[in-house]
Amino acid sequence: MSEPTSVVIYRYDASPFSVKVDNVLLLKNVPHHKVNVASLLPRPEITELLGLGYRRIPVLAIGNDVYCDTSLICSTLERRFPATKGYGTIFPPKKQGGSPDTTLIKIYTKSYVDNVVFPLAPPLLPWEKFPEAFIKDRSSMMGPISVPAMATARRRCLNLLSAHLALAEEQLRDGREWLFDTTSPSLADIALHVVYSWVKSFRMPEAQALFDEEKFSNVIKWLSRMNNHVDALRTQFDVPRIKGEEAARAISVSPHEPYDIVGFDAADGARLGFQMGDFVSIAPDDTARKFPAVGKLVGLSLEEFVIETKGKFGIIRCHFPRIGYSRFSAQGFPKQTINVCQSCATSSAQCTCSCVQPVSLLTRPRDVFDVSL
Repeated sequence: MSEPTSVVIYRYDASPFSVKVDNVLLLKNVPHHKVNVASLLPRPEITELLGLGYRRIPVLAIGNDVYCDTSLICSTLERRFPATKGYGTIFPPKKQGGSPDTTLIKIYTKSYVDNVVFPLAPPLLPWEKFPEAFIKDRSSMMGPISVPAMATARRRCLNLLSAHLALAEEQLRDGREWLFDTTSPSLADIALHVVYSWVKSFRMPEAQALFDEEKFSNVIKWLSRMNNHVDALRTQFDVPRIKGEEAARAISVSPHEPYDIVGFDAADGARLGFQMGDFVSIAPDDTARKFPAVGKLVGLSLEEFVIETKGKFGIIRCHFPRIGYSRFSAQGFPKQTINVCQSCATSSAQCTCSCVQPVSLLTRPRDVFDVSL
């Protein structure tokens, strides 16, 4: 853990989004360590040691920079570990030549796979068998979960998944090896493979029946190719597991990227009504909205927000994507606030310094919490 650009992924095995980033790291051949965290809160390895209130998994650290959300994690790994330096790529060229469809692959992954296909899978889980603690934890993130409603939704989700499998079958019908006819698997292949492999692993006969070899023969072959490709890489790749405290100590003393890499778009900041140095709260627009990250705004570009938080061992820079995330300050919604230490930029409950005056900081307007599945 002495390398200044050590990579650490915070993850747990049952998380499909953790597996997605695991596989990106494998395909890119990026050496890294892993910190396995609990599938339920609390996760002190993140909230206490990194000072980060954000609760979604995975989280990835590169040196002192901590990246949240798989869309930003994947694009950052491609930027910071480029193919020109001997790493693999998740945006490979087309087999017939021409530039990679990088933007199209990003949109396909985020707007289609993550936001349309993936949400059809959770209702197929055996919610009736889950302990109450699990239901309560996921309700705090997703909104109230009704087990009977989940059961009712299964038939609809199965029908829609079958329709989406038909789209993948159509895409692969011309005999291409990978979804975008690339020289190797792209981020699109990784993302869709994770979802369908997850569904295929469910012990639900109706879910197993989706993968009909007569209807979706090309999809079945593609899934098998992806399985073989990832499995072969996994046998060649050792991922050491480390404790959260060891990771946090290393992250806190590692350098971060220069501030001008992300920069601060003053014009965009003016439109949003924020300036560099403002204390802000950042949360996703879909799930886990009640678990914002709080800190000092130090970067703003068209792709990301960057804030500074204070963990147990020092200051850490946390990055969030612009698309799918919102940022708020104390102005405008005084009824929905949390106390934040003015010195270390963490919530007063997590504060480890000798601060005297906490400031109130907006998390999210109350009406956006009214979510259901």
